[in-house]
Amino acid sequence: MRLRQKLNPWERLPSQRSETVNDVGTEIRNFHSLKELSENLEEEISFCKAAGEEYGQRLGTLLREKETTHGDEDWFKELSGLQKAPKESKSKGKGKKKKGEKSGWIQFKDIMLSTEEYGEAQILFDAIEEIKNKVNQLEKIKEDIEDLKRLGLGENIIYITYLREGVPEKIVLNKKNGEEFGKKFEFIATFSLPRTS
Repeated sequence: MRLRQKLNPWERLPSQRSETVNDVGTEIRNFHSLKELSENLEEEISFCKAAGEEYGQRLGTLLREKETTHGDEDWFKELSGLQKAPKESKSKGKGKKKKGEKSGWIQFKDIMLSTEEYGEAQILFDAIEEIKNKVNQLEKIKEDIEDLKRLGLGENIIYITYLREGVPEKIVLNKKNGEEFGKKFEFIATFSLPRTS
């Protein structure tokens, strides 16, 4: 899903806007240190959290406005309960339904359309959940980067990073001055243990 389009990255401050080509969602960026990569992750996390809070406030306002006219309807109770529930106690039945299976949504070619009262509330909730998942993923990757720092990867490395929707997925390690460091990395990787969750 193209999270950046929903968040409208052009509304970011110039210092927060990523250097993507037309903000296509997939990019390759060079970072000259793990610190620089960590700072990029922190900016992305901050941006996502701010967007999630904004959507949460908008959803809360919408639900308060609809409470008097739709407070007894199932969709209202479901979304109100999900918004107030902690992340872990999310409705398990929700995962069984596909987005188009909920009444009121109609498939038109590659998009879903709704004219129902709850349509806006549903897409706000969906966006909030996707943002929460992205923030969790970014925080885990940030921990992984910290682990790389502790393993001793130095500052003389260019970290060529493949990012999808702002989330690093792959990193190529290149020595800045063309020096060989593959053996050091193999040594470090040999003694690193996978983290257990």
